[in-house]
Amino acid sequence: MKKRTALVVLFFGSNYRINIKTNSLYCIVDIETTGNGIKGNKITEISIFKYDGARIIEEFTSLVNPECEIPSFITGLTGIDNNLVRNAPTIIEIAPKIISFTEGTIFVAHSVNFDYNVIKNEFKELGLSFVRKKLCTVRLSRTVFPGYRSYSLGKLCTTLSIPLENRHRARGDAHATVLLFQKILNTPNIEETVKKFLNARSQEATLPPSLPKVQYENLPDKTGIYFFKNAKGEVIYAGKAKNIKKRVLGHFYDKSEKEIQMCRVTEKIDYELAGNELVAFLMESSAIKHYFPLYNRAQKRKIPAYAIFYYEDRDGILHLAFNKIKNVPQPLTTLYSITECREFLEIICSDYGLCAKYCHLQEGVNQCTHFRVKQCNGICRGKESVKEYNMKVKGALRYISDNRDNFIIRDKGRDAKEDALVVVQDGQYCGYGFVPKETEVRSLEDIMAFVTPQKETLETKRLVVSYALKNQEKLISFTN
Repeated sequence: MKKRTALVVLFFGSNYRINIKTNSLYCIVDIETTGNGIKGNKITEISIFKYDGARIIEEFTSLVNPECEIPSFITGLTGIDNNLVRNAPTIIEIAPKIISFTEGTIFVAHSVNFDYNVIKNEFKELGLSFVRKKLCTVRLSRTVFPGYRSYSLGKLCTTLSIPLENRHRARGDAHATVLLFQKILNTPNIEETVKKFLNARSQEATLPPSLPKVQYENLPDKTGIYFFKNAKGEVIYAGKAKNIKKRVLGHFYDKSEKEIQMCRVTEKIDYELAGNELVAFLMESSAIKHYFPLYNRAQKRKIPAYAIFYYEDRDGILHLAFNKIKNVPQPLTTLYSITECREFLEIICSDYGLCAKYCHLQEGVNQCTHFRVKQCNGICRGKESVKEYNMKVKGALRYISDNRDNFIIRDKGRDAKEDALVVVQDGQYCGYGFVPKETEVRSLEDIMAFVTPQKETLETKRLVVSYALKNQEKLISFTN
């Protein structure tokens, strides 16, 4: 390939002049698709301009029959419907042309990972390999034209006075991307910028198109949680990590459909340090429940909490029962399903000889006949006095009260000067916090000012209980 070192002057419809030294060939690509995610996405139109850094030297544009229905919302956006592509070639028919056309060139697109990965996945299903060096005009534009509010193709074309015809059609968008790329190549020191972007170690081709590289570079290699945010500043994903920077990079390399879609709309990443993995998990769980991020799947379902409680009826008989925790002012213990509540009460009934009717294991009966609880001494049949029965209930209440754990987990803090604390009161996770390392913990009151209160959930309860059992040396018990 001949190396160009001279001044090149060309015109694109107006007196537009560029000055560039280059020895590369580029293929500027745009595709239209059925919009069914990444792996399920089928190409409906493709346009490729082969560009030598100075002029367009060849073009390939074609409609593509996706061999599936095109959704109406896609037709509304692009104008491409099922009839338009009915007689178009399929991807298997034009794949050899795309491969040969792009051979030895650098693949360029606006938000390049989307176009590149859709093509790559389509070819993979055909048993074909597709590997090209990539450049993203979104990321390049952020570098050479900093400070714009939006780097979408439409907004950039308006700002930079680039003609954009047939928006949301492959040829129109691809040609506008050529003109944008031409302006990029005409900026000072562009050779070094492009060289850096093409360097595999630079990670430029890996980072989300709208994420400034400095955002990633500023992430710590410490334990904590991180937040992916979109252009509106909304949290779209929250995660935990032992090494935040390494884990975030893992998202960028992940080629699953969800990860690619998420990274396409990520424009900012925030983080909070946790000090240790237990607190990181608790922080992540709280963040997911609070923000309900679009791309989080786990822990989004709100599991209702139930409380075991007691009350005295008009006959003076003490009842044990359960209800949703929001309806119970003074819960004896908290559980997370009706099944768990019934199993708990069955054990209490059997151990203390209580009545299944007065423990609300059988409703609407005159006498208990529970098949697993058979020790009732007849309170429901008038054969046991209220006083005798209530004494047994009070014994069960003492047992429940005495077995409610009260402890603090003291673990590694965010730096060498502090410790992290996780508080469990009456068997319920209450929150986490950070205290100076020299702080002496004698009672719950000593540290509650440092604690961020949290609501217990099924996930946090199970995690804290499991961690406490495995790390007894980190527990500080206290009396309530």
